[in-house]
Amino acid sequence: MDFSHFDERRYPTSNVVAGYGEWSESYENTVLDLMDLALLERLETPAWKQAGRIADLACGTGRVGVWLKGNGARAIDGVDITPEMLALARSKSVYDKLVNADVATTGLASTEYDIATMSLADEHFRDLGPAYREAARLLGAGGAFVIVGYHCHFLMTAGMPTHFNNRHGEPVAVQTYVHLFSDHVAAARKAGFQLLEMVEGLVNDDWIAAKPKWERFRHHPVSFAMAWRKA
Repeated sequence: MDFSHFDERRYPTSNVVAGYGEWSESYENTVLDLMDLALLERLETPAWKQAGRIADLACGTGRVGVWLKGNGARAIDGVDITPEMLALARSKSVYDKLVNADVATTGLASTEYDIATMSLADEHFRDLGPAYREAARLLGAGGAFVIVGYHCHFLMTAGMPTHFNNRHGEPVAVQTYVHLFSDHVAAARKAGFQLLEMVEGLVNDDWIAAKPKWERFRHHPVSFAMAWRKA
């Protein structure tokens, strides 16, 4: 669904490449680990340490790559559509290869990866199918696709798109879409995946401490993580 049905902010909206290009300057100071890394910590099925090679799709500044390396990943390749974000990922020195490409057409070798990850990106896709199909192409048999995203409930209830403050302190939204969990299930099944597990992050005391104005969202789900296995 188009996010405009739920938008309560009406911020000026940028496309993904331009938006994240500008946001790259402050991204790591604004995105909380509670949103994604805390959910990766809770997943029980991905064998991070045993994986021979991991593809980090929509790797951004390399936050997830750093987490993966810290959790035993041996070899990681990253893909992102925004050059400015890739430059920051490169500075982390945790990737074997970094590719400037769309996650739906990465150019990476087929069946070469044991795990593929994608964090905080799916809300920018009009259609989930291409990303799931590309993840399936990259993974060998039995490989895992781990996706972390902005919760559809929060997008719909809070009416808050993915956004940042530009260098002038003005809020700018990045093109956002709403995908129900049934959309994920449909796209994943068509790509040949089976769901292993799912966790959700709720607005709790830690969130309120960082964002006091979110008190009215306490107990609401704000993000999710799903682990899929390629059949």
